[in-house]
Amino acid sequence: MPAPLLPTIDSPDDLRPLSLLQLEQVAAEMREALCHVVSNRTAHFASNLGVVELCLALHTTFDFRRDRLIWDTGHQIYPHKLITGRFRDFASIRTKGGLMGYPNPAESEYDLFVTGHAGSSVSTVLGLKSGDDLLPGQEDRQAVAVIGDGAFPSGIVFEALNNAAFLKKKMIVVLNDNKMSICPRVGGLADYFDRLRMNSLYVGLKTGAAKALTKVPLIGDGMERMFKNTRDAFKAGLHGGMLFEELGIRYVGPIDGHNLGLLKQYLEMCQEAEGPVLLHIVTQKGHGFGPAEEDPVSFHTPAPFQRDGRCVVPVKKSSSKAYTNIASAAIHEQLAANPKVTVLTAAMCQGTNLEKVRDDFPTRFFDVGICESHAVAFAAGQAKAGLRPIVDIYSTFLQRSFDQIFQEVSLQNLPVTFLLDRGGLTGPDGPTHHGVFDIGYMRMFPHMVVMAPGDAADLPAMLDFALKHDAPTSLRYPKAPAETIDRSPAPIELGRAEVLEWGGDGMIVACGTLLTDCVKAAAQLREEGLDVGVINARFIKPLDTETILKAVSTAPFVLTVEEGQLMTGFGSAVLEAANEARLPTANIHRLGIPDAYVEHGERGELLADLGLDATGIAAKCRELAAAALHHDEDLGPAKPAVRRRG
Repeated sequence: MPAPLLPTIDSPDDLRPLSLLQLEQVAAEMREALCHVVSNRTAHFASNLGVVELCLALHTTFDFRRDRLIWDTGHQIYPHKLITGRFRDFASIRTKGGLMGYPNPAESEYDLFVTGHAGSSVSTVLGLKSGDDLLPGQEDRQAVAVIGDGAFPSGIVFEALNNAAFLKKKMIVVLNDNKMSICPRVGGLADYFDRLRMNSLYVGLKTGAAKALTKVPLIGDGMERMFKNTRDAFKAGLHGGMLFEELGIRYVGPIDGHNLGLLKQYLEMCQEAEGPVLLHIVTQKGHGFGPAEEDPVSFHTPAPFQRDGRCVVPVKKSSSKAYTNIASAAIHEQLAANPKVTVLTAAMCQGTNLEKVRDDFPTRFFDVGICESHAVAFAAGQAKAGLRPIVDIYSTFLQRSFDQIFQEVSLQNLPVTFLLDRGGLTGPDGPTHHGVFDIGYMRMFPHMVVMAPGDAADLPAMLDFALKHDAPTSLRYPKAPAETIDRSPAPIELGRAEVLEWGGDGMIVACGTLLTDCVKAAAQLREEGLDVGVINARFIKPLDTETILKAVSTAPFVLTVEEGQLMTGFGSAVLEAANEARLPTANIHRLGIPDAYVEHGERGELLADLGLDATGIAAKCRELAAAALHHDEDLGPAKPAVRRRG
């Protein structure tokens, strides 16, 4: 066995002296490192296996300490991290205090942006190149964006390509075509890529041309002209038009994205081109690991596993249902009961657990690809036609459709139901994926009803309410195991909270599924002699002002608890309501996400750090109860009237 090479790679400089055979050995070692990490924790896997050769080809062709590289979406960043000085820390990836699972400029000069959403790479690379060209001495910097075929249909990509063609900037867009996003990609552009990659005559032409090029030391003008003219003639004849060439983007490919030598040749050729170039490479998601090749969907972010030959044995599997499972079952039930209900998602069928819905109701299930703005406008059209669409998208990704929520849904007062999965902290995915802004960006819209279930029992009932309500509705829930409070749930009524217990020493008002921690905290406090009650807010908008302001008027303290940003959040809504009612607000206190981005770590770790677990909530209540007692003592016996009453 040859000596391991990967531990000797401290930067891409160490790769350049290696032979092609040695680089292929490094590729094998990189895949082994990926397998080792995923055997210990949930992490992005199949997408990273598919870009190993591309990563090595890029870093041995360019110098990205000076040249520019953006990895679109960013979850395929692991091979890049392995060869840019982070091999020794690689075991810490996606753990608290360890490497981020996405690009992170704080970790390395080779990471330029924290990229966690799809489609923006072409725009940012064009901006980088435009900036470099305006600065003296920077014009020779190369600029490369790597984007997958799943992300490519995003509207912003074509906005960027349109602009790049107009500006004629020298840049390379590497289209990594593996026929997948998380699930198999959809849409007309996917079909177009399939025609490009599957036509045997065209592929044969490219293979022959590549072999010819290897025998030419330097591609001269005549050879390049002949190559381009032949290619263009074949593409025009085979496909009746050249989408990218007609846009003004030079198209090259498709080529084998796992042939390291071929990749280097084509990248070098693209380096010499003037203006924007699209290099189309064909890869296999999960390449090099049999189970991931066969089932790339399951191995996108698999649970930890052990390897037994080609077999994979899960290390552990939770038996508890997640809120996502509760939501998908409720959606299925609603589609079965009402033929007017539809469901839309944006390339997240697996993430939102909608496979059974898709299979059982194929004519009323719509996966629009990574096109959230389109999804919302599409849903608005369905609602206007008389249907009851459910838009099931992660909280962080729904932000991309802010204007459509405003213009096409809220302004028209259309009954679109938004299910915001991953509402709250998403754990190891980190700040790009934490869904902590939706309370603020949803509650500002007129007509919008904004809800947050307190537990698993609330979620199906809220969906049923939303689909019967003639206005837009929003419903958020976290990426977490579903819990249920031991009580007989009150029915869901518009703008009505659920009082679990009144407390003489203070009140907790819980917004969302942290209700379970609030109940645990209150129980612990009662054992200590503090009578603290709990309200399940349920509605953020319209707020149950009658119930919540009664608590504000009578309790020594009111503590609002939410898994979202404090700015514009639920606690802010309570303060606004108290101010509107001209009530004193000094006894209102808020727990939530501060004005900062929360880094990655296990959700439980992050909640504990923020004081949002049962222990932290109880500690805050003790502090507030003690402060209220001291305040009353300071007032003295002659001033009892200052104590708030109903």
